[in-house]
Formats: sequence, structure tokens, C-alpha cells
Amino acid sequence: MNLILLGPPGCGKGTQAKRLQETHGIVQLSTGDMLREEVGSGSDLGAQAKEIMESGGLVSDDIIISMISKRIDQEDCQAGFILDGFPRTMPQAEALNDMLDEKGLRIDHVLEIEVDDSAVVKRITGRYTCDDCGVGYHDEFKTPAVDGVCDGCGGTSFSRRADDNEETVRERLNAYNQQTAPISEYYRAKGALAGVDGMAAIDDVSNQLNEIVGSNRG
Repeated sequence: MNLILLGPPGCGKGTQAKRLQETHGIVQLSTGDMLREEVGSGSDLGAQAKEIMESGGLVSDDIIISMISKRIDQEDCQAGFILDGFPRTMPQAEALNDMLDEKGLRIDHVLEIEVDDSAVVKRITGRYTCDDCGVGYHDEFKTPAVDGVCDGCGGTSFSRRADDNEETVRERLNAYNQQTAPISEYYRAKGALAGVDGMAAIDDVSNQLNEIVGSNRG
């Protein structure tokens, strides 16, 4: 079972990908994690990526696709994989399709988590983390049991990401919406796209995803 999770920043892709991995025994693949691992391994591919990143450039689609190709050949991906937030552009979607075709593989479902832009802004701008242990909180949805004291470690120092502000979040959303609309239509034409209501409670979103994925498992 090979899946793609689409959805805007803050829609819960990471959380739902982990749940799908645990429920269905398929591996969550993050291109960011793969990139760091490849660079850390000292491979030729990693060396190419490192040189580009250190010069301030963007790693090419060819390198990303090569990393994904290498990763899904590993034994733990034989039962399937979940691509979390990739592809982001049409050239990436087409290159991914060509690479999978060469391996005799396909994407079974493209799961799009649909969330209102205003909700995404609220979710992201309200996030903060404990500086000591990294536990995440939210102004509205998840506050410490004791105000100003981390539930996990008792720390009292918290911080927010500098880019978790409304202006930056709306810019990221606009870019996502412009880039992803063609991808959604591309997979819809293939009969692979399924949308789920990301405004629902986390468990309800998981149930929606499991219903779609479960319908294609033997």
C-alpha cells in the first residue's frame, strides 16, 4: 500500500502519517528526514545535496526523486510507504510517477487533508514548545496543566518559531494552494485522490483515512 498525504501546513499530516504507519505497518517517509540521513551517510547523493544546501541553493527534484527511489528499495518499505507532503509541484508528481512506473509500483491513494485557511493560521500561530524537552503546546488547543510549567519536564522556558506568524503563514498557504491545486487534479484524473475533512477531531480524521485505506487492503 503506497500513499501520498497532501495538505496545507498545519493540517496534521505528520500526526496522521504516524497513525497510518502504526495502524497499517507502512513506513512514513519525510523528504526532509531522508535528506538529512543521506547527507549524514556521506553517500555520493548526500554529498551532492550537501554542496547545494551549503551554497544556499535548493536541492533539485532529480536528487529528491533519487533519494526516494533508493529509500523505497529498502526492506522496510516492501509492505508500502507514506510520502508525507511530497510531491509539492507538478514536475515532482510526474517525476515520481515515472520513477514508480520503472519499478512496477504505483500510488494507491492520495489522501488530501482539507482544512480552512483561517483554521490553519490559528493552528500554526498558536504553537509553542518547551525549550528544555521540546514538548509542543498551543494557546487554545493544548495548554500546560499548570500555566507556564511544562507537563513533560517541569521546565518554565517556552518559545515560538519566528516564522509562525500570520503574515508568513498566509504566504505559505498561498504558495501551497497555487502549487497543489494542479497536483490534486492530476491525481483526481488518475482516480487516486480522496479528500478528508481535516476540520474534524484528530481521531475522526484518522477514522476517515483508515476507511479509505482499509478499502484497498486484502
